[in-house]
Amino acid sequence: MTTRLLLTADTHLTPRYPRRELPAELWEQVDAADAVVHAGDWMDPTLLDALERRATRLVACWGNNDGEELRARLPETAVADVDGLRLAVTHETGATDGRERRCDARFGPGGTTPVDVLVFGHSHIPWDSTTPGGVRLLNPGSPTERRRQPACTYMTAAVRDGALVAVERHDLAPAPTSRRP
Repeated sequence: MTTRLLLTADTHLTPRYPRRELPAELWEQVDAADAVVHAGDWMDPTLLDALERRATRLVACWGNNDGEELRARLPETAVADVDGLRLAVTHETGATDGRERRCDARFGPGGTTPVDVLVFGHSHIPWDSTTPGGVRLLNPGSPTERRRQPACTYMTAAVRDGALVAVERHDLAPAPTSRRP
């Protein structure tokens, strides 16, 4: 059996940007996924409500731009078992330099929260690496705010027999068709 994951972060939906919406392609992936992983910076609790309604399973945390309501509903770091794969999601892992070492200290074998995969956000820069201790680090980028990246992004992944067997980064068109939930 294969479990399909949708990985996203940094959606930054807020009344300050009333035209910003999640791309239709991302909503299609939400509907197709067995689990949705969101690595924080929602900024709008209505998006959390919509994902809780639509996602089969949601594993999520709050980010540095999320207010009190989101922080009351979400953990700073969420840990879940996804068909035998131990997965954590947190918003921020610090600077690029030393990231693998810091993540191994906390999430690697012998760390305080050992996991197989850590999904994180904050930078809006897609990232896929493996620490020396064997923890897979994934940052899906942002589906709504590309910053200095060539495109807005998200990731999909697959879990089979307790292992991550596929990770794919998806680049969104510069002006994706959008709709609110």
